[in-house]
Amino acid sequence: MKVLDLFSGIGGFSVGLERAGFETAALCEIEDFPRRILKKQFPEVHLYDDVRLVTADQLRADGIGPIHAIAGGFPCQDASVANTSGKGREGINGARTGLWSEVARLAASLRPEVIVLENVPGLLSAGFGRVLGDLAEIGYDAEWRVIPALSAGLPHRRERLWIAAYPCGSGLSRLVGGKSILESAEAALPQLGDEAAGSWRSLDARLGSLRGRDGVRVGMDRPRLKACGNAIVPVIAEAIGRAIMERHIMEAA
Repeated sequence: MKVLDLFSGIGGFSVGLERAGFETAALCEIEDFPRRILKKQFPEVHLYDDVRLVTADQLRADGIGPIHAIAGGFPCQDASVANTSGKGREGINGARTGLWSEVARLAASLRPEVIVLENVPGLLSAGFGRVLGDLAEIGYDAEWRVIPALSAGLPHRRERLWIAAYPCGSGLSRLVGGKSILESAEAALPQLGDEAAGSWRSLDARLGSLRGRDGVRVGMDRPRLKACGNAIVPVIAEAIGRAIMERHIMEAA
């Protein structure tokens, strides 16, 4: 299944979904530092910079397609309880979180088999009804679940809202073992998370600069810290991808 990875950041979605058997068809990220990471880690994948300029026609012109899945952690700043800018929480109507509409626009024209999204739990009280309404308007059902990084055994809570959407009546809506896609994914995380947690402990032991112990100012690490803070947890995307692939294979059979 070929995935269009929007708001790609440093590529967490693509890392996780590729582990589950997906193929990254294209990436889209506007910030300079993450774009440099993506160019290094995904050198053969087409990288767009502005989601507002990505269209089905442009993808076809660039030889990209078909698109079976859209994934993205669209901006959370206007929905986050951590927003202390003084402008208030504008939610889905904000300039940044409102970029959700670009996901809906692309989904309406590309008609992917599945859409996987990530945002902060604050979105639930900051315009989530519009997200569900937009999906319903273009013919998609949705399920959603708050899944923390702790579920994968990682040493930080990091609660995030995960959404899986698929065309109404799609085989992806079927329950497997009495569980939906996101329920299946969360149930699988303890096993998948063992490797992720081990990798984190290894990284934490080596990167003293993250804590300033080696005398390097944390400010010098700020672009990397910001990129990590904005990234999704890849193992959760992997678990969701595996649950999707399981149902996709069942439907094909």
